[in-house]
Amino acid sequence: MAEETQKPEAAAPPAPAEEVVVEKESEQEAASEKPTDAVVEDKPAEAVEEEPKVEAKDTKVTESASFKEETNIAGELPDPQKKALDELKQLIQEALNKHEFTPPPAKDKDKPAPEEKKEEDQPATSAAETEVKVETEAPAPVEVKEEEKADPPIEAPAPVEVREEEKADPPVEAPAPETVMETEVVEKVSAADDDGAKTVEAIEESVVAVATPPPAEKPEEEASSSLKPDEVAQSEEKPEEAEVPPPPPQEVSIWGIPLLADERSDVILLKFLRARDFKVKDAFTMIKNTVIWRKEFGVDGLLDEELGNELDKVVFMHGFDKEGHPVCYNVYGEFQNKELYQNTFADEEKRSKFLRWRIQFLEKSIRKLDFSPNGISTIVQVNDLKNSPGPGKRELRQATNQALHLLQDNYPEFVAKQVFINVPWWYLAFNMMISPFLTQRTKSKFVCASPAKSSDILFRYIAPEQVPVQYGGLSRDGEQEFTVADAATEVTIKPATKHSVEFPVTEKSTVVWEVRVVGWDVNYGAEFVPTAEDGYTVIVSKTRKVGPADETVISNSFKTGEPGKIVLTIDNQTTKKKKLVYRSKAKPYSE
Repeated sequence: MAEETQKPEAAAPPAPAEEVVVEKESEQEAASEKPTDAVVEDKPAEAVEEEPKVEAKDTKVTESASFKEETNIAGELPDPQKKALDELKQLIQEALNKHEFTPPPAKDKDKPAPEEKKEEDQPATSAAETEVKVETEAPAPVEVKEEEKADPPIEAPAPVEVREEEKADPPVEAPAPETVMETEVVEKVSAADDDGAKTVEAIEESVVAVATPPPAEKPEEEASSSLKPDEVAQSEEKPEEAEVPPPPPQEVSIWGIPLLADERSDVILLKFLRARDFKVKDAFTMIKNTVIWRKEFGVDGLLDEELGNELDKVVFMHGFDKEGHPVCYNVYGEFQNKELYQNTFADEEKRSKFLRWRIQFLEKSIRKLDFSPNGISTIVQVNDLKNSPGPGKRELRQATNQALHLLQDNYPEFVAKQVFINVPWWYLAFNMMISPFLTQRTKSKFVCASPAKSSDILFRYIAPEQVPVQYGGLSRDGEQEFTVADAATEVTIKPATKHSVEFPVTEKSTVVWEVRVVGWDVNYGAEFVPTAEDGYTVIVSKTRKVGPADETVISNSFKTGEPGKIVLTIDNQTTKKKKLVYRSKAKPYSE
């Protein structure tokens, strides 16, 4: 025993050496793939020897604070990532062959039924065994007494006959049912002792009478009959297994794309791999859990459900960012409406409906994404916290946390950027509350902006013509002179300065323009200046003070038959910088 205990102690030191090699490899890989190390914190319950790895990766995450999307083309992946993708495909193929992507509750329900039957069968058999044991144990001592009592009065020849019977008995004793014979003999002999009138011949006749019928065969038949169902079941199962061919591989799709089919499947698998830092087994487990959850939650059927349109102003898709990602706006301030809040979060049933609505909305948005290797398969989330209910709203907090869990566990790498605008003071506490549920990779996508900086932050990622007017942009509903295809220009106006914008005009044309200053509170005017020196300047719009609530966007036009230019003048007399956004176009006309 001492040697056995010493052997593991002697074998222990090499393990850290191997881990050091893995750390070096992971560090070398991380140097080339800096964004993939962020999810290490998802698994804190690891061995003590792995703690140095976590610390090393944490330092790398702080260095790679800015997030950049990686390629989805398999041929352009680094070799370790290619290998991980191939290994994941193999695991998925094996799981599909074994039909492992099925919800476990169905199996659990089937298992208890046979177990209960077995438990019901066991008492019956045990009762039968106890009866047999009682019968076998009781006659054993009685037989000895009978022989002792029967020996003195019986003459010499009588014992010889009894011995013959005893000789005839051993072959009967070999089978199990001898006990029944012994009990009958005991009963008759005991009766003879009580009467004192029966002779040995009567005993012999009773013994022979007991020996002649075949009761010994009944227990054998019972035993054989009790074994026959099991044997028959086994014999029936074996040929069935041999005859029935193995079922075809299971077909599993996520977001309308099979797990193993084409290049689009690689994009799906890479999302799960990146969410688990290219740990193949963890990514496979995540995929498996996601498929099972989607079946249990009924995601595919959820797409056709009618869940109402009360929340259309709370969450909506609008435009694209500068890289082509669809933009989703989440307006929490809408929940200041008490009726809407109560109808959405008052009880568990309503919160469950809200969660289903949110999943339905996300599923419909995902179905519009392009999962080709060169396509865009992520979304930009804009979260407007202006006038949003504070952390004291327990129902909203519960629904938010539940949604975060589901989205992070089942929708990996679908968010390219999380932009929080109009952030209030209490958001820091809220951020600390949700932070434990987010991976470091997810946190690297977060951008926050105060109310004064919200438009600037949005314009950093989204062009002004794509931003809704309520957030400082030019995009409006309904038919407009301009569309999102007409690009806008951004200008920052310094405090206490004037800024002029000029639109050139050709002969016989109509110039149309849109202009807005975020927050306005400036003086605005427009005029036409002809190119000819003897021409007259035409005032298109008199200079006036535009307040924050006066107009969001000023639209105007000017028709002229001579060349010149339209000059817009914005006078910022405040002590703050102002963001100016404008665009124009000229439309020729004929008389």
